[in-house]
Amino acid sequence: MVLLTNDEFLTELTKLFQKARVSGSVTMTMKRYDGRTKPHPRDGTPAVPNPKYKCLIRAQSSSKKISTVVDQEDVEKFSTAYTNLLKTSVNGLKRLKKPKKKAIAAQ
Repeated sequence: MVLLTNDEFLTELTKLFQKARVSGSVTMTMKRYDGRTKPHPRDGTPAVPNPKYKCLIRAQSSSKKISTVVDQEDVEKFSTAYTNLLKTSVNGLKRLKKPKKKAIAAQ
């Protein structure tokens, strides 16, 4: 998995969406990230009183995985850029046909 800056992540994400438009899909995950890469021991170390949490965002296509970490200060800027990207990339989706339910015959 490749850790990118926020702007690089958005450009690579547009490329993933363009590749997935022909065939395939893109899976996105977001979760809270506190900046630690190793688990901390339970005994002996006090907890950090007010940690600065970040947001870890991952995108995965068939063969490519990318990720980025968004700081608290940059969340608003990143989310507006991300929503604009989604608006431009998701406009050509095909509608799924719902299967018709069979009517139950009255007895």
